[in-house]
Amino acid sequence: MNNKNIKILNVDKPLKLDCGKTINNFPLAYETYGSLNKNKDNAILIFHALTGDQYVTGLNPITNKDGWWSFAVGPNKSIDTNKYFIICANVIGGCMGSFGPNHENPETKKVYGTDFPVITINDMVNAQVNLLDFFDIKKLFSVVGGSMGGMQVLQFVSNFPNKTKTAVPIACTSSHSAQNIAFNELGRQAITADHNWLDGNYTYKKTIPDKGLAVARMAAHITYLSKKGLQEKFGRKLQERDDLKFGFDADFQIESYLRYQGSVFVDRFDANSYLYITRAMDYFDLVKQFNGNLSNAFKNTKAKFFVMSFTSDWLYPTQENKDIVIALNAIGADVGFVEIDSDKGHDSFLLNVPDFLNTLKNFLDTSYKE
Repeated sequence: MNNKNIKILNVDKPLKLDCGKTINNFPLAYETYGSLNKNKDNAILIFHALTGDQYVTGLNPITNKDGWWSFAVGPNKSIDTNKYFIICANVIGGCMGSFGPNHENPETKKVYGTDFPVITINDMVNAQVNLLDFFDIKKLFSVVGGSMGGMQVLQFVSNFPNKTKTAVPIACTSSHSAQNIAFNELGRQAITADHNWLDGNYTYKKTIPDKGLAVARMAAHITYLSKKGLQEKFGRKLQERDDLKFGFDADFQIESYLRYQGSVFVDRFDANSYLYITRAMDYFDLVKQFNGNLSNAFKNTKAKFFVMSFTSDWLYPTQENKDIVIALNAIGADVGFVEIDSDKGHDSFLLNVPDFLNTLKNFLDTSYKE
């Protein structure tokens, strides 16, 4: 990784993790877009999803590809960089510069691998709040994120009820369902079954468990799409041929597509990071954190919420998003909700879905004037 392009905040105060361990002097990689105004009241902290990073928009200098939320973030877009100051950090446990399993353990002088402490969504959020101190921001205008990013939004408002004016959790949940844990476990098992994984010590041997990681990505990618969307895009179309080959090459276009998704993912993501971050998502349970009462997670905040879901998202279905709205309504919170009609599945929030992008822009711009 070319580190010269990465902005790093070295967090010098200790962070006690949920697993009981404490980390000190750890790097937090981040990126910013737009300008912080004089009153420092136009900042938006964006939280990324499982395989995202700090490069929200524009060109990612590490991968040379567009940022993961280029449709939504930029000049005059939904999250307008002419108006707002955008901050996004790579989560701890990640592999784009923040403290993670591919960092060296100062005690052993070896890469952590699976000796890295198990982290939670709570730990990720508690690490990122240090960015507010760094920029001397007393209160954010908004915290925004989809999927795992939405989980971080909920956790942030719960932990720091007075540190944001608005909160936009998108296509997320307050606790991971058994189905989601099952899909994540499938991915983890694919990685650990790869003979190149070497109990997480593959870095020493200069190998990567590329086959396992690719399968993990393929399995997850299916969950991000919808049956209808897949059928319309691929159906049973064959891959550049007129008939079946009667073998195990990619006969169907969908097979070729998934194989491609798996292969390009391996080039940009670390297998151990995948294990740690999916584990953090599985452990996320805001209901349990507050003894079975989700409303109590938000009782101390005056933040204005806007919860968004998508009709074809079966990974984080609308009902799980509505449960968050119900919990907020129960304590009289200021909350709006919208279900966007889209056949693009869970990935809708990352794609060019005009209804979503316009609704998000309208909420932020209207709230900013208030």
